[in-house]
Amino acid sequence: MSLYTKRGVSAQKEEVHAAVKNLDQGLYPHAFCKVYPDFLGGDKDWVNIMHADGAGTKSILAYLYWKETGDISVWKGIAQDAIVMNLDDLLCVGIYDNIVFNSTIDRNKKLIPGIVLEQIINGSQELFEQLRSFGVNIHYLGGETADVGDVVRTIAVNGTMASRWPKNKIISNEKIKAGDVIVGFASYGQSTYETAYNSGIGSNGLSSARHDILSKFYADNFKESFDTNLPEDVVYIGKQKLTDIITLTTHAQGDLSKSQLTTTIGQLILSPTRTYAPLMRGLLQNHFNKIHGVIHCSGGGQTKCMKYLPGNFKIVKDNLFDTPEIFNIIKDNSGSNNKEMYEVFNMGCRLEIYCDAVDADTMIAAANDLGIAAQVIGRVEAGKKKELLINLMDENIIY
Repeated sequence: MSLYTKRGVSAQKEEVHAAVKNLDQGLYPHAFCKVYPDFLGGDKDWVNIMHADGAGTKSILAYLYWKETGDISVWKGIAQDAIVMNLDDLLCVGIYDNIVFNSTIDRNKKLIPGIVLEQIINGSQELFEQLRSFGVNIHYLGGETADVGDVVRTIAVNGTMASRWPKNKIISNEKIKAGDVIVGFASYGQSTYETAYNSGIGSNGLSSARHDILSKFYADNFKESFDTNLPEDVVYIGKQKLTDIITLTTHAQGDLSKSQLTTTIGQLILSPTRTYAPLMRGLLQNHFNKIHGVIHCSGGGQTKCMKYLPGNFKIVKDNLFDTPEIFNIIKDNSGSNNKEMYEVFNMGCRLEIYCDAVDADTMIAAANDLGIAAQVIGRVEAGKKKELLINLMDENIIY
């Protein structure tokens, strides 16, 4: 049994999928989000979409970092995580504008004071203002904040996004075909619209990352930060503290010269989830017909694509990015094998576009203009079943 499973979480969320299997799958069953007829407007040429997601257990890391360092601003990153995990899913079906957002925050008031809520709410508004400068308009309609200490140990930060969109501008993934290439977009580095280096961790797999990296210091001093019913051998089994200093070798996109970056474990693991909205807005506006499918490598990591394939295909990923340091740190601490790592984490690539080979350079150039590394990471082949092959330098992994 994997550490992930022993901690009571699942990369593939099998039980969740089983619970909802009989629900309406919407107009396009292979689309990354459920797409429904225009119930709100009654127009057959438009569709409605509503999506809910959040920062997950990353909020616990923010709590620990804030308590240990006093840095209240870390909560703005959690606001971004909750928003981007919604927004970037909508990007995958072609939606990048005229979106409404409602937040849902559940807190233990005895541990989470009002100043934390202010950081989350103000951080949300600041991100919306930044996105507006790129032509991505999200309308913040408030939401629900509940004091439910009997339900949550610290805080849960979630949100819901909705939009009404032209039906002929939806990416349904039904155009994915054998012969397509897969263009991958890096989750790490520093884009032109980010103010600091991004480790690439995103907002998935943080239960594993937290317990694998951090030491028993946190189990001893912050019992509110974990399920005390878990076996001790899966709770905070790592070697580090959030304040431990680490030096990384980095280089800017398109620049072969390298530089040293000094940061902390906490800053790496709490890097706000990068949004690809500035990139996807341009691609969807200018190159919509070249895009066959889009996958957000969130829960399920590099295996996420298998859920949305419109037929029996073999996906081959044989040119993934070099693994960012945060994932090496997780693997070294946990002893997890590569098969589990690539199933839980994005491993440095959190967005995939499926297109004809001749169009790959267009996608890559658009990303590079924004300081985002991009490359062809693989291809789609005909197959007798849905299958994924990840070729690493010294290992082949089959899912």
